[in-house]
Amino acid sequence: MNDGANDGGERRFGPLGTVLVIIPTYNEAENIEPIVTRVRAAVPDAHVLVADDNSPDGTGKIADELAAADDHVQVLHREGKQGLGAAYLAGFRWGLEHGYGVLVEMDADGSHQPEELPRLLTALKGADLVLGSRWVPGGRVVNWPRSREILSRGGSTYSRLLLDVPIRDVTGGFRAFRRETLEGLGMDSVASQGYCFQVDLARRCVQAGHHVVEVPITFVERERGDSKMSRDIVVEALWRVTAWGVEGRANRLLGRQRS
Repeated sequence: MNDGANDGGERRFGPLGTVLVIIPTYNEAENIEPIVTRVRAAVPDAHVLVADDNSPDGTGKIADELAAADDHVQVLHREGKQGLGAAYLAGFRWGLEHGYGVLVEMDADGSHQPEELPRLLTALKGADLVLGSRWVPGGRVVNWPRSREILSRGGSTYSRLLLDVPIRDVTGGFRAFRRETLEGLGMDSVASQGYCFQVDLARRCVQAGHHVVEVPITFVERERGDSKMSRDIVVEALWRVTAWGVEGRANRLLGRQRS
């Protein structure tokens, strides 16, 4: 699932269409202008959507100024902080409504390198979903404490094994989707809000039979601003992944018994 340009040479993928890079923000005033500038330089034909959760630090105002100066930048103002998953879902819906062919997830804090975007988009020419992966050969993290690397690797391994999802970095958030992929995932039923949102979409893609490719990335710890990671986010991910895994195993067992 994680290599090759098509499924056994049988499938042919259509053109990608216009790219929309969705950047959710909450209190990223120090980061939003540099990251948008880097995205525009790395993929000049792509459009950027800043999905701001009414940041008290004025991130939304800075984004508006960027949009006023560049017709490739748009801003989606949301009422308040509702979680990463909700921000991405709102961005996906906006992008689909406006006819974009590719929708990209990217953090605002610089941890995802815009300069690596062309590699993800090239891989998407032969895939339904491309994941920027820290845990495949060539991938790495920079400036992380050992404890956080263990937590991230452990979370991906736990999710992969429990959900039977053959993806090395199932929790990563640097991703490129074809619009048809997102349209078939049942986004209206996605309830997870934190980083577990990434696991949920990945498992849905696998279950739907989509061709998923991982490409190595260098993940750099943020230099400015505060991380949004919290104990509640970790707890949500743990219980949701466990519940999905138990439900999946129970369904498979019942299916075998009926047959």
